[in-house]
Amino acid sequence: MTDIIADSLTRIRNAAQRRLDTTTLLHSKTVEAIVSILVEKSYLESFNVNENGNKKTIDVTLRYNEKGYSVINEVKKISKPGRRIYKGKEDIRSFKNGYGTLVVSTSHGVLPNDEAFKRGIGGEVICSIW
Repeated sequence: MTDIIADSLTRIRNAAQRRLDTTTLLHSKTVEAIVSILVEKSYLESFNVNENGNKKTIDVTLRYNEKGYSVINEVKKISKPGRRIYKGKEDIRSFKNGYGTLVVSTSHGVLPNDEAFKRGIGGEVICSIW
């Protein structure tokens, strides 16, 4: 597997479409940072890092509204291994008029777009979610 982030986003998207309660992702520091942002922004309920010997996984609990639909409408990988997408601080101010979130990899770590704009830094746009 070459892109663990794309695999993790696809697992979350597929689990939400099938209305599963939880899904398991492969662990990396970047994936853990992305999942923590999604929990902070209330797209996911919670996550837990499990360690089995030398192998780590992340168990993610998905969030649904009162009608049983997923709160995630779309999750999309923006920057890909073949084509990296970078945006400056002016270009990441808001996404979907504030209803969505861009996850940006900056020199200060992986941040949501509103936090990166507040700090005045840009970076590589990893994914978008709304």
